Amino acid sequence: MGNAVQDKDSQLSYLKSRLNMFLEVLDSMDPESTDVEDIDRLLKMLDELEFKHEQFKKDWDRNGA
Repeated sequence: MGNAVQDKDSQLSYLKSRLNMFLEVLDSMDPESTDVEDIDRLLKMLDELEFKHEQFKKDWDRNGA
């Protein structure tokens, strides 16, 4: 999925970008036609975002950032 994100500013930018992507997907959904697969995709996006946050947080704790 691209190059590793190393510094804290880049990591925060990555998280913000992914969150904005999630919000755009959410905003684009039609509640009348949204099905279980759509909701599952949203949940997967949130899980991935949470995983990255935890991964970055460990880096920050380790590096004292």
